[in-house]
Amino acid sequence: MADLITVEDPDDPRLHDYTGLTDVELRRTREPAEGLFIAEGEKVIRRAKDAGYEMRSMLLSAKWVDVMRDVIDEVPAPVYAVSPETAEQVTGYHVHRGALASMQRTPLPTTAELLHTARRVVIMESVNDHTNIGAVFRSAAALGMDAVLLSPDCADPLYRRSVKVSMGAVFSVPYARLDNWPRGLEPVREAGFRLLALTPDEKARSLDEVAPHRMDRVALMLGAEGAGLTGRALAAADERVRIPMSHGVDSLNVGAAAAVAFYAAATGRPTGQEAVSPPAP
Repeated sequence: MADLITVEDPDDPRLHDYTGLTDVELRRTREPAEGLFIAEGEKVIRRAKDAGYEMRSMLLSAKWVDVMRDVIDEVPAPVYAVSPETAEQVTGYHVHRGALASMQRTPLPTTAELLHTARRVVIMESVNDHTNIGAVFRSAAALGMDAVLLSPDCADPLYRRSVKVSMGAVFSVPYARLDNWPRGLEPVREAGFRLLALTPDEKARSLDEVAPHRMDRVALMLGAEGAGLTGRALAAADERVRIPMSHGVDSLNVGAAAAVAFYAAATGRPTGQEAVSPPAP
C-alpha cells in the first residue's frame, strides 16, 4: 500500500518529477535522461500501470484520492495529495484532470525484435508534433498495426501530450527507434516488408490499387505535417501510394491519413474502392 502524503509547499523536492511540465524543451531532455514519463488522467494512469510500467509516484488533488483509492492501495509508490493551487504552481498549468503519475520508462526493443513477429508496421519520419504522434499511435492501436518505427528525429511517444492524445495507446503498440535514416529501412525490407510511402503526389498509385491488405508484410511510411516524407525517404521506399481526394482537397492531416492507410492495410479488410463495388451478378 502506498503512502498518502499531503504536500503544501510547491518547492518540496519530492515533487521534482512534476515541475515545469509545460516547458517542452526541458521535459524533452529531462524525462528520457531521468528515465521517467508523466501519465495524466485516471484512464491513462491505469493503462500505464496495466501495461507494466512501474509507478514512481502520484500527484493527486484531494477529490481524486477516493477515485484512485484502488491504485493507491495496490502500488508501493508514494502518493502526494495537493491542492489545485499547489498543483498548478508545481506543474505550470491547471491540472483539470486532477491526477498525474510519474512512471518509470523501460528499455525499448530493437527493430529486429519488433519485426520478428510483426506483419503491419508504421514508420514515421520527422514527426515531431506530439499531438500527431499521439493520434497516429491511437489509430495504430485501434486498427491493428503491430509496431511503430521512428526516425531518430521523431518526437517522444511518452511525452505527456502524446500519451494524453493517444489515450494510453502508446502503451499498447510496441515501438523502436531506427538508428540510421534512411539506411535503417533496409533491415525492414530484408525482413520481407513492402515499404509503401504515403504522399499526396498525383503520380503515386492509390491505396485501392496497391491493395496493402493483400500483402503478407507491409510497412506504411508517414512524414511530418506539411513537409511530408523527404526525398531520401521516398527514394528508399518500394512504392509511393496516395489516398484519393475529392473537392479540391490535396492532403490530410498526418493523423487522419494514418487512420485511412491503417484501415486499408488491415488484413482481410477491403479498401474503400472495393467496399462500394457491387457484387458480381
